[in-house]
Amino acid sequence: MIIERFKITFKFINQHPFASRHLILAYYKFCKWQFQTFFNKQLIQKQFVGDVNFYAKKGLTGITGNIYCGLHEFEDMSFLLHFLRQEDTFFDLGSNVGSYALLASGTTNCKTLCFEPSLKSFNILSENIQLNQLTSEVKAYNIAVGGEEGCLNFTEDQDTTNHVLVDSDNTSSTKVKVKKLDDFSEEIPSLMKIDVEGFETEALNGATTILRNSSLKAIIIELNGSGYRYGFDENEIHIKLTDLGFKPYKYHPFERKLILLPIFTEYDTIYIRDLLFVQKRLSTAKAFKLWNETI
Repeated sequence: MIIERFKITFKFINQHPFASRHLILAYYKFCKWQFQTFFNKQLIQKQFVGDVNFYAKKGLTGITGNIYCGLHEFEDMSFLLHFLRQEDTFFDLGSNVGSYALLASGTTNCKTLCFEPSLKSFNILSENIQLNQLTSEVKAYNIAVGGEEGCLNFTEDQDTTNHVLVDSDNTSSTKVKVKKLDDFSEEIPSLMKIDVEGFETEALNGATTILRNSSLKAIIIELNGSGYRYGFDENEIHIKLTDLGFKPYKYHPFERKLILLPIFTEYDTIYIRDLLFVQKRLSTAKAFKLWNETI
């Protein structure tokens, strides 16, 4: 089991667009992390990008990949770093322990609203916000977002794959509050990241006002088929977003280039509208430094 997990991680590192350029350093950081966490099961502070730091521990796969790959989700996180400005607002739906939120407010100084239903993840998210003294910039909510207000059962022991439970599930769960994203529409984001393990359809159903506001320029969304557990067809999300003027893209950070896609991928897809505005932002963004490489 352990060997199989290591094989998966090594494959991820070897195929990672940034770590693969620095394989010796990436493997060194991975091995060092394994050694540290063998003896220490508590939260350990690690450097992220610039002056931003985060807490991590063994098993927090939503953030530990940043340790040995620089940016776990390199293309999407680089897009965020190149796109956002101090005057922006960023919405992070499914924040986990805060990778995207820390990058957004810790490096660009923009305002961030986080939504994380898992209490365990939310507590570490809160510690990461405090660690970086971002309590004024980042507002975190221990709730789920959906198409209507209410309560839902939510898993607590599956790390990044925690999700809303359906009736047929037998997994232990906790009850969480659900609010519509439009309840927070006094703040219109320039960018949203949505990673809610198949509940993306419902999250967008509660965001009609925000989606129609032209200030929202881009959405990073994961559509990997998880929506089928709730009876959702994720192709409908693509249709909905394209009807609102968004088109799916993949970002190449080293060239700062956007590639138009025919449809979303099984990994994160960046939906963009007002392409000229976004391209100008990307081309004029201040570079960031990662492992002594400027991007």
